[in-house]
Amino acid sequence: MSAVSAGRDRIAQLQARAARLREHSLRATSEANSGHPTSCLSAADLVAALFFDVMRYDPLDPGNIHCDRFVLSKGHAAPLLYAAWAEAGAFPVEKLLTLRRIDSELEGHPTPHFAGTVAATGSLGQGLSVGVGAAWSAKQIDHSEQRIFVLCGDGEMAEGSAWEAIALAAHAGLDNLVAIVDVNALGQSQRTMYGHDVNGYVARFAAFGWHAIPIDGHDMEAILAAFEEARDVHGKPVAIIARTNKGHGVAALADKDNWHGKPVKKGADLDAAIAEVRAAAPQVELRPVAACIAQPTSGGKGGESGHAMAPPAYKADDQVATREAYGTALAKLGAVNADVVVIDADTKNSTFAERFLHAHPGRYLEAYIAEQNMVGAAVGLSAAGKVPFVSSFACFLTRAFDHIRMAAISRANLKLAGSHCGVSIGEDGPSQMGLEDLAMMRTIPHATVLYPSDAVSTERLVEEMANERGIHYLRLTRPKAGILYDVEEEFPVGGSKLLRHSDKDALLIVAAGVTLWEALGAHDLLAKDGINVRVVDAYSIKPIDADGLRAAARACGGRVLTVEDHYAEGGLGDAVLNALAGEPVKVAKIAVNDVPRSGKPEELLKLFGLDAASIAARAREIVAK
Repeated sequence: MSAVSAGRDRIAQLQARAARLREHSLRATSEANSGHPTSCLSAADLVAALFFDVMRYDPLDPGNIHCDRFVLSKGHAAPLLYAAWAEAGAFPVEKLLTLRRIDSELEGHPTPHFAGTVAATGSLGQGLSVGVGAAWSAKQIDHSEQRIFVLCGDGEMAEGSAWEAIALAAHAGLDNLVAIVDVNALGQSQRTMYGHDVNGYVARFAAFGWHAIPIDGHDMEAILAAFEEARDVHGKPVAIIARTNKGHGVAALADKDNWHGKPVKKGADLDAAIAEVRAAAPQVELRPVAACIAQPTSGGKGGESGHAMAPPAYKADDQVATREAYGTALAKLGAVNADVVVIDADTKNSTFAERFLHAHPGRYLEAYIAEQNMVGAAVGLSAAGKVPFVSSFACFLTRAFDHIRMAAISRANLKLAGSHCGVSIGEDGPSQMGLEDLAMMRTIPHATVLYPSDAVSTERLVEEMANERGIHYLRLTRPKAGILYDVEEEFPVGGSKLLRHSDKDALLIVAAGVTLWEALGAHDLLAKDGINVRVVDAYSIKPIDADGLRAAARACGGRVLTVEDHYAEGGLGDAVLNALAGEPVKVAKIAVNDVPRSGKPEELLKLFGLDAASIAARAREIVAK
């Protein structure tokens, strides 16, 4: 076969595959009577070229983290993702008809129930962030030839998080990252902001430092040429800006508004649509897919992990902020676990994540002031087999909540640390005070929420976080604190510490972090009046030590007082209430009950009744009743 003939055959094979992807997408969504077929039809040519000519992967192992990875950022086009993997041989094509069924892993938007999903998508504007994390891992840590491809919709390019990812990818020189923007010009309810202005997208990407390539997204020869050009680009990421038509291949749907999320009706309408797609495809005998797919990349290999971290080395009279102990722990952890990576959002000199940077510079990623992308990139690192620790002020993590929520759906192995929590930060004022973080993180399914009170417990809990899979949140505080625990003390997740108790305790005080020290001060004040109270350090807020709390509450006659430097809703107090539900107890809560203001830490603690004297006064009232 001549080179010209071979080239024509290559194009015809891919065009035929694209037609198959369109047909699968139409059939699956019609069978489900729901879904987004038109979004699949616009990108079918692009995905056919990727899966059957460009990417290196193992069709029998869709989740292989060392192969090239495909991230479907426009998650509503999930039927197209599943169709591509089915055509590649990952599972029988007949299974596509189980789309959106409760017993099927082929969900309406991609989740890890399907092994070919790098990260859950569907909340738009997040896929590029995931791609950044995965690409940075491959390039910076594994030094592999792995490439990351992210298919974006043009509508989601209105999301700020996408441009956070675009900026960081260019800054990091991620030339192993290729974004494909499906510019079909139609959103859910109207035309997109820029319509089919492909050159406008090219200019925007180029302004951010990307190599941008405009193409006709339905011209297979142009698509392949763009991917070939992308492979030869060095030092910068590549964006392929593809002009497409939503619903392409079916005249009744193509570039027509009001079809988003609507399947073609089964019967005559579906039969006509499929006939039209088939008629436009080259009549060729499809070669076995394996002949079209190169071998997976060799991939990188993570370093040794699982070794014990060096124990805390504090003296009894040290004064150390928990945020500082966090930085110390990260540096120690990095020495025994080469899979640990750290990302911070320009707060590393406040969270002390800079200690990890100094000790392990090749595994530190500066995210700058872009918290949404920081969390999304961490999800990409998790998908690459790394253990990412992500830190910032707790208040700024709230803006990344949707990314954290999606990380939970992705089953990501994500470690979050929020510093500068509560009114105890003082003069910086309410905009800098994390007062919602416990409530936010407690809502995340299966998340672990930890709140250490001294440097020893901080270091131990960082190690616990690294050794457990899943999403963990560590609440850190700004002020220095004494050393409360012996350096040999252990802090299992789900535990608590009984710090003060007697046989005559009239009240249980539950606290953590800054307020634990104040609760201990209140204990001493009350003891002078002959009032015995029990003090528990609830360092594990989720899961909370329900059995320990119930036993302690019973020993105190069912009288409980919770104290927290957090808003009253959703924090420690509510966690304790949940744990004691059904018990014959009375629970009172002291928490921040108004928007704070600037002031000295001790002034603010007193203003909200969180200082030792105020806690003691409230305890006297409860005991007197």
